[in-house]
Amino acid sequence: MCAERIQRFLMAIVLTVAMVLFASNQILYAMILQTLVVVMVIVWAIFDFCPSLWVFGKVFGNCPPKTPVK
Repeated sequence: MCAERIQRFLMAIVLTVAMVLFASNQILYAMILQTLVVVMVIVWAIFDFCPSLWVFGKVFGNCPPKTPVK
């Protein structure tokens, strides 16, 4: 598996954990977790740099480029 896919799965898992924390009335931990995700996405949008993608790219390698369909 490549870095971009792992990062997407990780983001989905972290947001799911935040949702479960909200549902179990642990609002403080859920807000902290969700705030970290939001800050990471904002940094990614502003600087075009995602720290988790950088780390995963070093460990697992990047995804091969997709070829256009003819």
